Amino acid sequence: MLENKFLRENAQEIATLLKTKNFDFDYQEFLILEATRKSLQIQVQELQNLRNTVSKNIGKTKASGGDIKPLLTQVDEFGTKLDDAKKELNIVLEKIKNITLGLPNIPSTDSPVGLSEDGNQVVASWGKKPTFDFKVQDHADIGEKIGLDFATASKISGTRFVVITGRLAKLHRALTQFMLDTHTDNGYTEAYVPYLVNADSLYGTGQLPKFEADLFKTSLHGEEGEAKELYLIPTAEVPLTNMFRDEIIKDTDLPLKFTAHTPCFRSEAGSYGRDTRGLIRQHQFEKVELIQIVKSENSAQALEELTGSAESILQALNLHYQKIILCTGDTGFSASKTYDLEVWLPAQNAYREISSCSSFDGFQARRMNLRTKNSDGQTEALHTINGSGLAVGRTLVAIIENYQNQDGSITIPKVLQGYMNGESLIK
Repeated sequence: MLENKFLRENAQEIATLLKTKNFDFDYQEFLILEATRKSLQIQVQELQNLRNTVSKNIGKTKASGGDIKPLLTQVDEFGTKLDDAKKELNIVLEKIKNITLGLPNIPSTDSPVGLSEDGNQVVASWGKKPTFDFKVQDHADIGEKIGLDFATASKISGTRFVVITGRLAKLHRALTQFMLDTHTDNGYTEAYVPYLVNADSLYGTGQLPKFEADLFKTSLHGEEGEAKELYLIPTAEVPLTNMFRDEIIKDTDLPLKFTAHTPCFRSEAGSYGRDTRGLIRQHQFEKVELIQIVKSENSAQALEELTGSAESILQALNLHYQKIILCTGDTGFSASKTYDLEVWLPAQNAYREISSCSSFDGFQARRMNLRTKNSDGQTEALHTINGSGLAVGRTLVAIIENYQNQDGSITIPKVLQGYMNGESLIK
């Protein structure tokens, strides 16, 4: 969320910047509402003062034996006007709140300006594309012979789910363990977090109110029978970051660095017809998430470090990838700057996103009231950074396609063989 004072003082400039994220901010409407808010707040304060003054005079008049009826009438009149002004003020405040909650974050000056993914720029690449002396197969075709079962998943749940069995399921688990071991060795604290979260948590990280259609919502009936709405997490970013909602973090405790492995649940609203085959776009998938919470001056460095942690997994697995900086129009709602890591998939003859690492500046922190105290003793919003380190299912796809053999078997990357009881091949 953008700070109201900052919005008031820079409304037109912010509107111009948000246009580069394909968002039209009616800053004039916002400024009119802000002027109305200020006027109503002054009116409320004046009416409160008048009522208080008359109330004090009632006691004095009564003590001196005077008639207090006119004063009581005045108190009632001021009270009625005060109630009306407060109602008007609350309506205006709610409109302002809805506007500010719906505003995207301002893009970083480092992000290239562009209105679609065509404006994204490759900033680095690592490794080489593998070569094959046979016709490569798609991961779904290979996987169905060694443990990917989409038909059974469809029977259980419907499309965009999968059952993984046997050695391939163990490889999936090995990937998760390898990622967690790598990240904890690099200074991230592992956490186990809830997979169901309340609406406040999703408002905090920016999924609500704008992206409710992408979420799975459920109801929990409490001990007294009341229904409580909870959402399945779209990413561990939500519970990890919200662990610190409404807190003031000491300087000495920063930076905070956490990792978690969770399932992720996404309705994929608006993506029907895209990536319907295989593991690329599922309603339920596994991910190892990384987050950092830092002071504003360390934000840029933290994004580079976190992105490097995600890259280290791909490098250890010897998977060719490219690093993309997203243009303004392709940068997410809450993010100010984003790197995507795209792994090479030989069967598709294309790069596909396997990690997205973003800096949010103070955008999420302001929404969740996450602060620290500066050297002057004033509270200020912290900066949040997060990214996938990595999406487990898509990493499995990359291994199946890049490590495939002519006979349909899969060579297990060396760094994972210790997690697979020394096995080097899945047939």
